[in-house]
Amino acid sequence: MTISISVVLLLLILAVVFMRNGALKVSHALVCMLLGFYLACTSMAPTIHSGLTATADLVSRLRP
Repeated sequence: MTISISVVLLLLILAVVFMRNGALKVSHALVCMLLGFYLACTSMAPTIHSGLTATADLVSRLRP
C-alpha cells in the first residue's frame, strides 16, 4: 500500500508539472494514464467515481 501511494503521488506531481508546462506530449499522456490506473487501485477510487458521476449529472441537467 505504501508503494502504491508513493507512486500515485509521484505520478500526480508529474502530471501537474506537465499540465502547467502547457505542452502535453505522448509521454506525458502516458504518465497521466498511469496515474489514472494507479488511482483506480487505491481506496480513493469510489470517492473519485461518485464525484465524477455527480458532476456529470449536474452538467447534463444544464440547459443553454
